[in-house]
Amino acid sequence: GFILSTFYSCKPPKKNIGLQLYSIRDSIMKDVPAAIAKVADMGYTFVEPAGYRDGKFYGMEPAAFKALCDENGLPILSSHTSRDLPDSANYAETMAWWDTCINAHAAAGAKFIVQPSMGRSAYESIENLKKWCDYFNEVGAKCNAKGIRFGYHNHDREFTTVHGDTIMYDFMLENTDPAKVMFQLDLYWCVEGGKNPVDYFNKYPGRFELWHIKDAEEIGASGKMNFESMWAAAEISGMKYGIVEVERYNFDVYTSCKMSIDFLNAAEYVKMPL
Repeated sequence: GFILSTFYSCKPPKKNIGLQLYSIRDSIMKDVPAAIAKVADMGYTFVEPAGYRDGKFYGMEPAAFKALCDENGLPILSSHTSRDLPDSANYAETMAWWDTCINAHAAAGAKFIVQPSMGRSAYESIENLKKWCDYFNEVGAKCNAKGIRFGYHNHDREFTTVHGDTIMYDFMLENTDPAKVMFQLDLYWCVEGGKNPVDYFNKYPGRFELWHIKDAEEIGASGKMNFESMWAAAEISGMKYGIVEVERYNFDVYTSCKMSIDFLNAAEYVKMPL
């Protein structure tokens, strides 16, 4: 009976899937150590903070935040932070900000820094967008020098904003240096923007080193995300890591985040070996 009962009680194998900590944005600020422990208990294997400010993560020194995450078996893989496009007046200050930021992320052990959005100017013209692409190339070169990859995370507007016959997101892919800028494709926002992630994987292979795995609420809940087709193209996309983000919830935040990792751990097509 022992072998059978062990078999029936065994959970699906744990997969290497992270959590974007924006998913627990209100809770984490109340008690950072407790929140990180809960993320580990759910079955996530790394974290992507969204709480970098002034050289610290959620108010903690980089080394202390790294130690906390490491104690819970959750290495800090990547991190969302951003700085607006500089002009000549604040260019030096902006680049100094990035130096501080990159050093803090190196101290935290992060492998990626991701800019999660752009300012309004990026959407206004191709000329402005080209400035943003040049800026990202420059920041990416700074990150490379410290052994960190730099990337950009989309919402839906990058797909719905078209200049002439040029889709904004396509322009960004074509005007950033793949050696300096990778893309974190948010699967849900791509679909919301009227596009199919698989088409982008095929057209721009290897550019999408990180995925944001997202749905309208909990992963798999809406039924409108064809995750299986996306995973079938994971290799060509260049995906190295997948990160869950839950922005809207049907339950409390921890239940929704747990349901999301459970869905991915149970889905046979999700190949994310530890």
